[in-house]
Amino acid sequence: MKLTSAEITDFQSIRHSNPFEIGEITCLVGKNEAGKTALLRALYRLNPIIPEEGNFDVTDDYPRADVEDYQQDVESGDREPAKVIEATFTLSDEEICGIETEFGKGILSDSFLTLSKGYDNKLFVSLSTNPKKAIKSIIDQAQIPTELAKNLITSSSLDNLVKLADENNSSEYSEHINRLKSIIQNINAKNGLIIYIYDKYLAGSLPKFLLFEEFYLMKGCENIEVLKTRVTQNKLEKSDYPLLGLIELARLNLDELLNHKRTEELVNKLEGASNHLSKKVLKYWSQNKHINIKFDVRPARPGDPEGMRQGTNIWGRVHDSKREVSTLLGTRSRGFVWFFSFLAWFDQQQKNNQPLILLLDEPGLFLHGRAQADLLDFMEKELKPNHQVIYTTHSPFMVDPSKLDRVLIVQDRSMDEDKTSPNEDGTKVINNIDDATEDSLFPLQGALGYDICQSLFIGPNCLIVEGVSDLLYLQSISSLLESKNMEKIDDRWTITPVGGADKIPTFVALLGAQKKIKIVTLIDIQNKDKQKIDNLFEKKLLKKQNVLTFADFVNSKEADIEDMFGENLYLKLVNEEYSRELSTPILAKNLNSKLPRIIMRLDNYFSKKPLTDNHKFNHYRPARYFAENITKLADDIPTDIINKFEEVFKTINRLLK
Repeated sequence: MKLTSAEITDFQSIRHSNPFEIGEITCLVGKNEAGKTALLRALYRLNPIIPEEGNFDVTDDYPRADVEDYQQDVESGDREPAKVIEATFTLSDEEICGIETEFGKGILSDSFLTLSKGYDNKLFVSLSTNPKKAIKSIIDQAQIPTELAKNLITSSSLDNLVKLADENNSSEYSEHINRLKSIIQNINAKNGLIIYIYDKYLAGSLPKFLLFEEFYLMKGCENIEVLKTRVTQNKLEKSDYPLLGLIELARLNLDELLNHKRTEELVNKLEGASNHLSKKVLKYWSQNKHINIKFDVRPARPGDPEGMRQGTNIWGRVHDSKREVSTLLGTRSRGFVWFFSFLAWFDQQQKNNQPLILLLDEPGLFLHGRAQADLLDFMEKELKPNHQVIYTTHSPFMVDPSKLDRVLIVQDRSMDEDKTSPNEDGTKVINNIDDATEDSLFPLQGALGYDICQSLFIGPNCLIVEGVSDLLYLQSISSLLESKNMEKIDDRWTITPVGGADKIPTFVALLGAQKKIKIVTLIDIQNKDKQKIDNLFEKKLLKKQNVLTFADFVNSKEADIEDMFGENLYLKLVNEEYSRELSTPILAKNLNSKLPRIIMRLDNYFSKKPLTDNHKFNHYRPARYFAENITKLADDIPTDIINKFEEVFKTINRLLK
């Protein structure tokens, strides 16, 4: 199962987070003190990897301003204990199949499992079940004779089924009815059908949440006897978990560290675990490839750190082969210690073969920009294939500008404004980027700015288009118009391809926050995108006149840039570019004229008559062909199309004034 959404209320700085969606990797972005950590901690308490940390505490966790009022209301019975976290998971096909094996296909109305937990620290389970399907399945399992089954199948609930069974009981049916009631009794012993299904089929695959914060960093040295006492008393410190993970990874335990029979065996096991983790760290640690980590166990000395002067100590050291020096693990850069500590605990937990959702609080806090990029790479390649990741950041380098759909903005307007409406009070997760404050947008602006600076596609006057195809067409046509002494795109415009329609609102919001940048969009439009495009001016991100679509220049409600060329000319580009992959040239009459856009018509055509050798139609290739052959094609472009593009350029250029 996968966590797909969550909602948090009445926890620390959070009054009501708003519901928010969660993907394979989710990045929570916001300034310091916005409440990002509170979101992770609330999620963690739902099903923590350390069971003792799963309780909510009213005194510590309920928003302080109202905690006394809340407690009195609960004590007087005026309100129920507040719900803190509600999370929705999507079940896998395998999990659904297991449930259907017992209760039949259709027992679940949908594929969602919703769990919630509050200050009473009880887990509430919600599944959409079909009682009729359950009743039929139970009747079938009990092998009820047909005549009796006809009477029982009308039951509206399991309780009603028991009642009807008793009413129809007789010596003839007693064995069958006892069998039926036994099945129902097993289900009711679990407090009903939903809890029965959850306990039997879903609880075992519910992911554990692993929260990793700064407090979990290894110290680099520890007294084993003291650590053993903390384990026995169940009073572990946060930094103990990675060290214990390393020891388990070495296939050792604390008693074996204290009473090892053969020194060489102990050294070899510790080296094996250390080398295993060192390789993983160095695979994604580009800062220094000449280091490895060693752990050893030695008797305590009088001059050792306080608390480590008796018994036996374990020491972790980092050896730098380039500089020929070793240092205590805890004294290395905190970014390196974070990486190693996380891997020590995470790697050991993976061996338990339980699903994990990783909650990483400011994982790149102690890393510089290049190392943060290494960390993003690590998340993408090592964590995402098997685990969901939710991480917080306020660093631009921890935001992947090519995956802005993963980003959720976290903000608390009450920190910045003297007066906020009740709906804006406390930490909020913002789903619409246009609702975010400038401070909250800063990490995205930084990430976007860095990315665009690499491509030089930004200037004081930005013409935002969807992709590189648009860039090629507009530049080529502009050059053609200039050669004909017609109006081209003004040189002051920088054409900025953003990589897809879904990214346009984000780019507009981020670039628009820079006061000196003029922004105009020239984009495709489909009916499904109309509201997103209207939001650009309705949310006052842009003036309405600055939001241009190709439908404004062709006689259609939907249009891509390809529709500006007309069907015959565009088919010429496609036929020329794909001449080797087409069995026969495509004619206009071969296309479904009822579809509003030429790209839709071609996609429909290729779904029935695919290109040869498994090639796929890519609308970039005709654009590239057009740009490379503009001189040869110039005489084939009808005058009305050239005039149409000049109208586009005139409209855009007027907006410079």
